[in-house]
Amino acid sequence: MDYYTNLGLLEMERSPSNYRLYPVEMVERIQWIEQQKKSGKCLSEIAKIIGNHATEDKPYEEVNIHELRLQMKKLENDVTKIMDSLSEQEKQNLKRKVTPESVALMQSLILLIQ
Repeated sequence: MDYYTNLGLLEMERSPSNYRLYPVEMVERIQWIEQQKKSGKCLSEIAKIIGNHATEDKPYEEVNIHELRLQMKKLENDVTKIMDSLSEQEKQNLKRKVTPESVALMQSLILLIQ
């Protein structure tokens, strides 16, 4: 089941007649694999090429979520200490400087690590 989840096949959008609707990138990847097979490469060679490209193109897949949670917790503690040391006026000034984009980013990070 993890295999299909990783490929995005379980939550993939479907047509009214229940056919899966594949993203363009996935179709292009399948076409590329077919071209590689026609040029004489075996599937293990193709898998190595794809594996190398995946690690080059997507280094974020190497993120250790546990380590990220620990770092976020440390940052949360640091921010709490700083906020506790500020006066009410300084806190209000700081809150006015936080952009909506920053708030959205912080909320996204919180959701990611929970």
